[in-house]
Amino acid sequence: MATLPPTPILAAAPTTAVGDIAPEALAEALVGLHGKAAAVALLARLAPEPTEIRGEIGAVIARARPEQRMLAAQTIGDCTAMLDTGLTALGTLSRRGQDASAPALVLWREFHAARAAMVAVLAGEPA
Repeated sequence: MATLPPTPILAAAPTTAVGDIAPEALAEALVGLHGKAAAVALLARLAPEPTEIRGEIGAVIARARPEQRMLAAQTIGDCTAMLDTGLTALGTLSRRGQDASAPALVLWREFHAARAAMVAVLAGEPA
């Protein structure tokens, strides 16, 4: 039986330059993501979190290595797609007069778990 060697998670030569993602751009994308999450929190009847990036998370982004920032940028893109799709579905429920709080809470929890994993990657901690 022939086997192939395992492929690495990160390609040796990524299609985009790893150093292209500036900490400021990552923080700006994270602010946009938190804006979408705030809309989900309102539908889930939760108090929204602050959307500005300051304090410890800003320092974590600044200290992160380029490959960590690349993974974080991919996570932000994935979460943005998840929240956009979820907000569309939740809007449909609301327009039908149905209570969207339970599915919004599930979406919020998924976002919260993904964000915690992304911060762990940025900080260099095991997720």
